[in-house]
Amino acid sequence: MKPIKERVLFIGAGAVGSYLGGWLSATGHSVTIIDPWHEQVEYVNKNGIEVSGPHDTFVARPRMLHLHQSEKIAREQLFNFGFIAMKAYDTEWSAQFINKFIHPDGLIISAQNCWPDQEIANIVGKNRAAGLVMSNISVESYEPGKVSRPGHSRMRDIGHDVFRLGLHHKEETKEQDKIRKELEKIRKALDVIDSSVITENLWGERWAKLCQNCMGNPVVAMSNLGTAELAGDEVCRKLQINLAREAAEIGEKLGLDFDKFGGASKDKWLQSVDKNIYLELDTMIKKRSNGPNRRPSMGQDIHRGRKTEILHMSGHVLAEARALKIDLPYTKKTMETIIQIDSGIIQPGVDNVYTIVNSLEKV
Repeated sequence: MKPIKERVLFIGAGAVGSYLGGWLSATGHSVTIIDPWHEQVEYVNKNGIEVSGPHDTFVARPRMLHLHQSEKIAREQLFNFGFIAMKAYDTEWSAQFINKFIHPDGLIISAQNCWPDQEIANIVGKNRAAGLVMSNISVESYEPGKVSRPGHSRMRDIGHDVFRLGLHHKEETKEQDKIRKELEKIRKALDVIDSSVITENLWGERWAKLCQNCMGNPVVAMSNLGTAELAGDEVCRKLQINLAREAAEIGEKLGLDFDKFGGASKDKWLQSVDKNIYLELDTMIKKRSNGPNRRPSMGQDIHRGRKTEILHMSGHVLAEARALKIDLPYTKKTMETIIQIDSGIIQPGVDNVYTIVNSLEKV
């Protein structure tokens, strides 16, 4: 049987929205993407999106609309499901915007970093909200009409599940069964891109990804280095290890079920104060200096002069830590530094990393 094609709406045409939307469009789904990025909308409508990665490069032609053109879809049939692919600080208005265009039985999926799920559920209802955690995938977009995914092979080739879809609650009801069928439709659509699974542990998956982001994204952003360059610098590795340990500590205290992130188990990161464990982790990260020199989302934000998600990323970990009365000095200094860069007080550069590490080692 041929796969059922869906009407899909995206809010957000940055790297994630363009990559997922481009793939779904190229595989036959009816995709509409709405975004405030004027140049992107105009370019894609004329030329399409060039999608490159560990697969054949192709040009996809989803329909793109400016925000002020939403009246066009208001006159059409409702979409089967929708994706929110905006920055975490745009979650509230994006959820309110997309909600009215999705069928009452359709799901609205957060394809975002950080911890946006509850905010979305409060607006669209928990029975219509789902989370999408994208594990070990990086996509980049620096100019209109082009999105790329670094790497030489898809993660399914090494047995890794990239897309982890999950619901907010587990109550088994007739309605829940219908919701799970909708979730399976989305999983099948994403599985064409790379391995996709339904998880029963959305919150654990979210925290593992949050730990991964907290240890990497801000260090790339503040240093203006790529991931391979960070891996080759001893002080940058030290900051990453300490950020990973602090985020893992809070997740552990919250009782969340998560294990591996950043290439090592949660227990390894928690035990990184031990010299031997630290050396093991440091050696692991150092080997990545020979790998691809990626710039995750926050590094791309800095490059484009856009505000970062630091208040929703490291800021979320710090908020949970304050409630638990736990001090996280590396995370706190990191957030303060990124806020200064966002405000134009200081400029990105590797000296920012050295300043944080040196100031805390003197304490």
